[in-house]
Amino acid sequence: MKFLIHTVFIVLIALVTFFGLGPVLLADGSLQEKLVTAAIVVIIYIMLAFLYQKTIHWYKNKK
Repeated sequence: MKFLIHTVFIVLIALVTFFGLGPVLLADGSLQEKLVTAAIVVIIYIMLAFLYQKTIHWYKNKK
């Protein structure tokens, strides 16, 4: 079960990195558009880290 939790979060972080940071680094839009996208990506990273922490804590307490 713990392996599955780690795998899911690794895949989610990889997807956010690919689809989130790609447009920030390679987009030809304005600087404001890039900054808004970067801010959203950072918020998603923070949410994923918080969810990961809570999920691991829940799994340890479940045992």
